[in-house]
Amino acid sequence: MALRLHRLGLWCARHAKSVLALWLVVLVAAGAAALAFARPMTNEVTVPGSQFEQVLDDLQGEIPDAAGGFGTIVLHSDEGEFTPKQRRAVKEVFAQWEDVPHVTRVISPFESQATLDDSARQLRQGKKDITSGEKQLDDAWREISQGQGQIDYGKAWIAKLEDEAPDHPRLADVRDRVAEGKQEVSAAKEEYAQGEEELADAKAAHEAGTAVLAGAADTRFVTDDGYALTQIQFDTNTNSVDPEIKQAIPRIGQALQEAGVEAEYSVEITQENSLVGPGEAIGLLVAGIVLVIALGSLVAAGLPILGALLGVGVGLAGAMATTHFFDMHSMTPALALMLGLAVGIDYALFIVNRHRTQLLDGHELTDSIARAVGTAGSAVVVAGITVAIALTALVVAPIPLLGQMGLVAAGTVIVAVIVALTLTPALLGLVGTRVISRRGWAKAATAGGASQESGGAYVRAVTRRPALVVVGVVLLCGIMAIPALSLRLALPDGSSEPAGSTAHEAYVQVEDHFGAGANGPIIAVATLDEAAADDDAVLQDQAEVVEQLATVGGVHAVVPFGVSDDRKTLAFQVVTETGPADAETAQTVRLLNASTDAIGAATDSDIGVTGMTVANVEISRQLAAALPPYLGIVIGLSIVLLMIVFRSVLVPLVATAGFLLSVAASFGAVVAVYQWGWLGSLLAVDTPGPVLSFMPIMLVGVLFGLAMDYQMFLVSGMREAYAHGADPRTAVRTGFTHGSKVVLAAALIMSAVFAGFVFAHLTMIRPIGLGLAVGVLVDALLVRMTLTPAVMHLLGGAAWWMPAWLDRLLPHLDVEGTALQAQRPEAAEEPAGQVEPVTTDQPQAEPAHMVNA
Repeated sequence: MALRLHRLGLWCARHAKSVLALWLVVLVAAGAAALAFARPMTNEVTVPGSQFEQVLDDLQGEIPDAAGGFGTIVLHSDEGEFTPKQRRAVKEVFAQWEDVPHVTRVISPFESQATLDDSARQLRQGKKDITSGEKQLDDAWREISQGQGQIDYGKAWIAKLEDEAPDHPRLADVRDRVAEGKQEVSAAKEEYAQGEEELADAKAAHEAGTAVLAGAADTRFVTDDGYALTQIQFDTNTNSVDPEIKQAIPRIGQALQEAGVEAEYSVEITQENSLVGPGEAIGLLVAGIVLVIALGSLVAAGLPILGALLGVGVGLAGAMATTHFFDMHSMTPALALMLGLAVGIDYALFIVNRHRTQLLDGHELTDSIARAVGTAGSAVVVAGITVAIALTALVVAPIPLLGQMGLVAAGTVIVAVIVALTLTPALLGLVGTRVISRRGWAKAATAGGASQESGGAYVRAVTRRPALVVVGVVLLCGIMAIPALSLRLALPDGSSEPAGSTAHEAYVQVEDHFGAGANGPIIAVATLDEAAADDDAVLQDQAEVVEQLATVGGVHAVVPFGVSDDRKTLAFQVVTETGPADAETAQTVRLLNASTDAIGAATDSDIGVTGMTVANVEISRQLAAALPPYLGIVIGLSIVLLMIVFRSVLVPLVATAGFLLSVAASFGAVVAVYQWGWLGSLLAVDTPGPVLSFMPIMLVGVLFGLAMDYQMFLVSGMREAYAHGADPRTAVRTGFTHGSKVVLAAALIMSAVFAGFVFAHLTMIRPIGLGLAVGVLVDALLVRMTLTPAVMHLLGGAAWWMPAWLDRLLPHLDVEGTALQAQRPEAAEEPAGQVEPVTTDQPQAEPAHMVNA
C-alpha cells in the first residue's frame, strides 16, 4: 500500500494544477447537482414495522382528518382576558393560517372551550330533565295505579251484579266503564313504557356524557388569566412539512401583536434545518488557531482547512443531490459536516506534518511529498476506512435514519481521505517550501535538521510509575462515567430548545397553564368489533373506552376527537400527568401498551396507541436494545483491525479497553450536562431532560473510528521503533516523542470542531457534539497519551507477541512504509516554475528511522 500511495502522491505533486482543477470541477459539478436535485430535508423518524406506525397508518385510512400532525400555538392577551376586538383579530389570523399549504384546519380554542362549557351545561340541564322525567313517570304510574284500581273495583261490581241481579239496569253501564278504563290504562301503560324507555336512554346518554366529560378532567383551552391553547393541524406529520411553509405561520401571526395578543409557537412549527451556525464557525476558527500554533505557518495551517472545506463541500453537495431520490433527515448532513471537517483537517495535518519534517531533514521537495503520502497516507487510509466501516455498520440498527446518517457520514469521510491523498500533495507542490516558515528553516539550520521529538519528559514521568498511572486513569475515567449510570433516552421536545426561544416559551406556557401532558398528548385508536348504530351508540362506546383508558396509571385526561364515517373507529387524545420526555410518561406509555388487550376485551374493540410521545418511547427502547450488539461489532472490528496493523494480540485488547473508557467518560459528560443540568447556563441547557436517543450508538460508532486514528498515529511509532531494534520500553518512549505533538494537535482540532456543534441550530446534534468533544479529549490525552504508554511499558516485549500461525493468517498492510524505507525511490523532478526547497548545511540523507506521522 505504501508504494502505491507513494506513486499517487508523486503524480499529484507533479500535476498539482491539474489535480486542483479537477477537484474544483468535481466541487462545481456536485454543487450543481445539489441545486438541481436537492429537496427539503425532513425531521421525521420512522421505524418500519413498529406498532405505533401501524396504528397511525390505520388511523390515516379510517379518519384522515385525525391523522395529520399538530403544531401548538399559545396565545396570551395583555388585557388579562381576551377582548372582543382581540377575538376578532385572532379569528382573522386563523382564517389566514388555514390558507397556508398543508394546513387542514385551525382548532379555535374559543370554540373548543365553548363546546366544553356547553357540554357541561347540557349535562346539568339533562340531569334536571331526567329528574323531571322521573317525577312525571312517577305521577303517571300513580294515575295508572288509580285507574287499575277503579277497573278492579268495577270488575268486582260486575261479578256481584251478575250473581245477584243479572238484570240490573246499571250492569251494562258498569261494563262499558270498565272496558273504557281498560283501554285508557292500556294506553297509559304503553305511554309509560315509552317514557320509561326514553328516560333510560336519556340516563344512559347522560351517564356516557358524564363519563366523557369526567375523562376530560380539568381540560381547558382558554384560561381565566388570558391564555389560549391553539392547535394547527397539517395534512401529514409535522416533520414532513417543508420548513419554509411552516415559517409562514409565525409571519402571519405577527398581526396579532397589533391587537395586544402575544403568540408563542411550538417546536413542531419553528424547528429549523440549518446546517451551519455561529457555533460551527467558531469551532473552525479555533481549529485554525491550533493549526497555526502547531505548524508555525499560516500557509501550512491553511492547507488542511482548505482541503477539509473542499472535501466537505463535495461530500455534502453529493449527499444533498441524492435527496431527489429519498428523504434525508436534517441531522444527517449535520453529522456529516461535523465529521468531515474534523477528519478532513486531521488527515491532511498528518501528511503535511510528515512532509515538513522530511523537508527539514533535507529531503527533496517532490520526493518528500510522495514519501509523506506513502507513509502518513497509509495510516490515513487505514484510519479513514476504520471510521467509514464503523459508521456503515450503523445499518444494523432498527432505525433507518441511523443507517442513512452512517452511510452519508461514511461517504464524507471517504471523500476526506481521497482529498487528503490527492489534493494535499498537490497543494504542497504548489506552495513549495513556503509550507515551512522562515523561522522554521532558521531553527532547523541551527539545530542541524528537523526535531519532531516532544513530550519526552511527560512520557518518562508516565512510565516511571506505570502501575500508578494506569490506576489513576481508570479511576478518573470511572468517576467521569458515573453520571452515565442514570442515562435516560428520548427525542428532543420544546423543553430542550434554547431558553427565550419561542418554542421553549410555548412549551413552558403550556406546562404552566394547561398541564405538562398537553405538550405531547398520546393518540389512542379504538376499532370496534361492530360499528355503532347511531350517534348515541357512538357516545356509549366512547364513554366505555374513556373510562377504561382513564384507569391507566399516569393518565390525566382522555378526550375523544374523531369518529370514522362508518362509526367503527374512534380516536382519542390521552393527556398524561407528566411531560412527553419525563420518565413517568415513558412508564405510562408502557402501561397503556400492556393494557390494550384488557381494555379491548372490556370495550369489545381493538385498542392501539400512537403519536410522537409513543414513537419517542419506542424509538428510544429500540435504540437502547441495539447498542450492545452494535458495540460488539465495533469491538470485534477493533480487535481484528489492530491485530492486522500492529501484529500483536495484547495491543488491540489494550486499545479496545481504552476505547470503552473513553466512551463511558463521554456518556457521563453528556448525562451530567443535558440530563443533570451541570454547566447548563454555560452550554445553553435551560431545561435538563433525557439524552437524545441517537446519541449513544452514534457516539460509539464515531468515537471508535477517531480513537483508532490516534491509536494508529501514536502506537505505530512505537511498533516502528521496536521493529528497528529498540528494546520494548525504549520503543514506547521513542514512538511517543515522535507522534505525541501531532496527535495532541489533531485532538485539539477535532474537539474544537465538535465543541462548535454544542451550540448548533439543531438541538438534536448538540449532545453528540459535546460527547464527541469530550470523548476525543479523553481518548487522546488520557487513554492514548497516558494510559497506553503506561500499559505498554508494563507489558514490555509481551505487548508485541503474536502466534506464528496467526501472523501468517493475517494480511500485511505495511502501514509504517517499510517497503519505502527498503527501496528509496529516485528523486523526482520538480514541476516547472516550482520554488526550490531551502537547503541547510546538513546532508540530504535518510533519517535514522522514519518519523511517525
